[in-house]
Amino acid sequence: MARIFNFSAGPAALPLEVLETAQAELTDWQGSGMSVMEVSHRSKPFIALADQAEADLRELMGISDDYAVMFLQGGATQQFALIPMNLSAAGQTVDQLVTGSWSKKALSQGQAVRTVNVVADGAESSYTDVPAPESWNLTADAAYFHYCANETIGGLEFQTVPDVGNVPVVCHMSSNILSRPVEVNKFGMIYAGAQKNIGPAGLTIVVVRKDLIAAGGKGLPDILKYSTQADAGSMSNTPPTFAWYMAGLGFDWIKRQGGLAVMGELNKAKADKLYGAIDGSGFYASPVALAYRSWMNIPFTLANPDLDGVFLAQAADAGMVNLKGHRSVGGLRASIYNAVPMDAIDALVSFMEEFERKNG
Repeated sequence: MARIFNFSAGPAALPLEVLETAQAELTDWQGSGMSVMEVSHRSKPFIALADQAEADLRELMGISDDYAVMFLQGGATQQFALIPMNLSAAGQTVDQLVTGSWSKKALSQGQAVRTVNVVADGAESSYTDVPAPESWNLTADAAYFHYCANETIGGLEFQTVPDVGNVPVVCHMSSNILSRPVEVNKFGMIYAGAQKNIGPAGLTIVVVRKDLIAAGGKGLPDILKYSTQADAGSMSNTPPTFAWYMAGLGFDWIKRQGGLAVMGELNKAKADKLYGAIDGSGFYASPVALAYRSWMNIPFTLANPDLDGVFLAQAADAGMVNLKGHRSVGGLRASIYNAVPMDAIDALVSFMEEFERKNG
């Protein structure tokens, strides 16, 4: 079967070159006669792989030595609970901005262990816009401020880092990490599931200031402490070795494309082309406020929602899959991460134009 255009929100498309490298090395990694999945995580070859992956990620994102970089399990969802336990203490207030499904989930986990101040909540707009920053109810001495950079389900993305003064900024970046350059020094912590722009599901990247983890995590079991994982090189227990290996291939692929500046230019061009097709039509519509439209996850609706199923079926016949909107919001959604090529956008736009001509 020929490769198709995969617009899945996650697990998402991976670069074909990365998949082909993994395929070629699957049964004999580095001439060892073993798969990378069969090699001890404490062996010198795997430690070298892990060190190279971290070095490449630091190079791509410009991560200084002031930050620990960890390759962990449990997904971003587990971080929703670990962050307040590690970066705040009993009696401290945590600030959270709620802009969609994922920040709501982070809120619920934070509330289970700490006092959480909801800075603002975009529910009034059905999470298609963000309350004006001047209306936010910030806590001057909050342990940290948490927000989601890109709401995968709703397609809402911040184009700049919120200004919250001297409070450390913690950012959930699963859906847009490595999609463009980012100023890491503006954050106290960045975390992201790998299954969008990095590699397969099963790995979570955590980039966190060392001073924050040195001061936090008191009273926690060792396995839940960021300091434990940082000190052990993310190997206090057996890590997800294959996902780590795949992430390393993904970092190398991005470097060979020209790095994050080039990826950012391409991703903006892809998003602009798709939004242009939506906005230039009387048949399709984008529900998200213009200032917060995501480059990565683009939800859209049809003038007649009864045609959603027809659109999805015909798109699949044309080699384009996973365009159904999330069940909580409906409609359609194209996720166009790094590995989704411009050819996929061209094919989708052409299909949309033809579908409108026949059904508009």
